[in-house]
Amino acid sequence: MKLDGAVCIVTGSATGVGAAVVRRLAGRGARVVVNYSRSRTEAEETLAACESAGAEALLVQADVSIDADCRRLAAETLARWGRIDGLVNNAGVTRTADPFDLEALAADDFAHVFGVNVTGTYQMTRAVVPALRAAGMGAVVNVSSIVAFTGGGSSLAYTASKGAVNALTLALARTLGPEIRVNAVCPGIIDTRWMPAAVGAEAFEAISHRFEQEAPLARVATPDDIAEPIVWLLEGADYLTGELLMLDGGMRLAGGARRKPPEAHAA
Repeated sequence: MKLDGAVCIVTGSATGVGAAVVRRLAGRGARVVVNYSRSRTEAEETLAACESAGAEALLVQADVSIDADCRRLAAETLARWGRIDGLVNNAGVTRTADPFDLEALAADDFAHVFGVNVTGTYQMTRAVVPALRAAGMGAVVNVSSIVAFTGGGSSLAYTASKGAVNALTLALARTLGPEIRVNAVCPGIIDTRWMPAAVGAEAFEAISHRFEQEAPLARVATPDDIAEPIVWLLEGADYLTGELLMLDGGMRLAGGARRKPPEAHAA
């Protein structure tokens, strides 16, 4: 897919990774949809940043857990530009809970988290499939998490939901080809306002410190660190589908062993 002139929807793009993605797409000539469910002020700021980059941009409030909202989001995009070339399923929620306390979550908590993270991903993809097929080379990127592999995360519901997103990514890649590619990114910890709210400020600081000490790249990710591979999966990966791309700074390679201090590498 060539981004110049393409139309891309990014769900949950008022702040954080979603905002970083939509700004990068705008800077590369794409026409973009900024989506939010509650953060209207931040969404308007992101919209203005995209327009300042010279891009055409559309602001749409929609809750991806509601199928009618997903279909309306697709319809408003088509009404504005007549096509959809790319979708980034970035919207996500959690219910923070101690994973060692199996009484900490109820069925409603699982339903809420899965409703946005999994059902929302499915519904939003379904809403745009006809337009992506018509475009001839459509692409979907789902934002998952490394916790689907590690078993960590802010709650068991969140972790399970990201495992489901990965499985859904593989299934959709099988069924939507060859016209539509479907891939996922699986970030580790990211320095956004969402992360401390999800896991708690103290836990976020502790995890960040661990990444700085143990991950080969020695830092946590920024939103731009995650946005750039997402944009590449849309534009530059025409023979890639069904991929789960881990973006954790190499933390999965640490194996509990601390990195050597920089001076040890210089000898």
